[in-house]
Amino acid sequence: MFFGPYQNAGKWAQEMQAYVKGQGKELKKLYFFYTTCPKCAKAYGKNYVVLFAQIK
Repeated sequence: MFFGPYQNAGKWAQEMQAYVKGQGKELKKLYFFYTTCPKCAKAYGKNYVVLFAQIK
């Protein structure tokens, strides 16, 4: 799980790719999912991002 603005997406993608490679797998596709809507994120003060990796 990641946290921060969407401008960090490239950094998160690199981190996920390194993790997948470290597990001996090959990354096929990467999906990003925000856990809350923008209005709720503002109310809670945080907006977590989950990355899903499709592997070969």
